[in-house]
Order: sequence, then C-alpha cells, then structure tokens
Amino acid sequence: MTASLVGATGLIGSYLLDQLLQDEYFDTVRILIRRSMEFTNAKLEKKLVDFSDAESFRLALEGSDVVFCTIGTTQKKVKGDKAAYRKVDYDIPVNAAKFCKLNGCETFVFVSSVGANSKSNNFYLKLKGEVEDAVKEAHLKSVHILRPSVLLGDRKEFRLGEKIGKAFMSALSFLMPAKYKPIQGKTVAKAMRVASKKSGTGFYIYEYSEMTRLKE
Repeated sequence: MTASLVGATGLIGSYLLDQLLQDEYFDTVRILIRRSMEFTNAKLEKKLVDFSDAESFRLALEGSDVVFCTIGTTQKKVKGDKAAYRKVDYDIPVNAAKFCKLNGCETFVFVSSVGANSKSNNFYLKLKGEVEDAVKEAHLKSVHILRPSVLLGDRKEFRLGEKIGKAFMSALSFLMPAKYKPIQGKTVAKAMRVASKKSGTGFYIYEYSEMTRLKE
C-alpha cells in the first residue's frame, strides 16, 4: 500500500508521518512538500510540489492507495489575508481530493474542524464546511473526515494565544460536551491511520468520541 500525505510538517501531519512509517500495512509513505527535508527513511518518498500547479500536484499523487491531508495555515502566517488563507485551507485539500479521484485512488482522509458548517457566519468554520462540501462532490468511494477541537501536542512553532487557550480548555474540559474537548494531535493522527484501513463506501465523520474509540 502507498500512502500519500499532504501536510507532513504540521502538528497532526508530523505525528501521522511517524505512525505511517512504523505501520507495516504501508509499504511506501509519500510526502508532498513545498521545501526539501533532510529526514530520510527506507519507506519514505519525498515529492517537491508547487501546489498552485495542478499538473505537478496531480502527478505527485499518482499511484496512491490512500491520500491523507492535514494541511492548514493560520491568520498570522498569511497576515490576515483571507484570500491567501483560502488558497491553503480550501484549495489544497479540495484539489487533493479531486486528484485522488482522477488518479484512481478512492480513499481520502482529511482534517476539518469541530463545528465545520458552510452556512456558518464564522470565517474559519464556514471555510471548513465548504471544504467538506467540495470534497463530497468529488464522489470518492471512501472519505473520512476528522473534526478535532483544540489540538494538544508539541508544535514546532510557539503560539502564545493557543497555549493559553489550551490550558484554559484543558482545565474545564470536564464541563464541555465531548466533541469540544481538547484532543492530542497524535490521537487524531492515529484515528486517521486506522480509519484509512476500514473497508466500505461512505462519507464518515469523526469527532472527539469517535476518534478516541477507534481501534486497530
């Protein structure tokens, strides 16, 4: 099996990459990256991709049995530019799903967000909902959507506001509905990996309870 991963350098993506490389179910793990990485592994293939170049993107996904997408940016990284934000958080996952289908790969697994809704007045939640709607229109055989709330884990970058929010939400998590509880990035990664192996046709959504219950 060949697994292709878009977003290998983020919090969930880095955990997922480690898990895929250790999972004997996958013979090849391909990562689509914008810049070169020194990290190597016998199972690892690295594809340098210009995600704005459709043909480059499509070719990088050829031969995949499952495509994972954990890509995401922040308002800080795009300096508040909503169009730039959309190019990352909408265009890349939606195109990944379309190219997945075009290449004959029928399993797509991606990270959305709790509360995703294309009718929402919130920019972020509306965008995530629009991504889900567009991926559904790709008509893949098997789509698995992970909807985490606040993510816990070791990020490579420091985010003060997020760090404060995590501490606050973790302290009060016992008061929250299950789907809004903070969740470890590695737990989301494991849920993605396990979900990708499930047979069957459908559009599956996993929130906190479903993600924490998924077993090998």
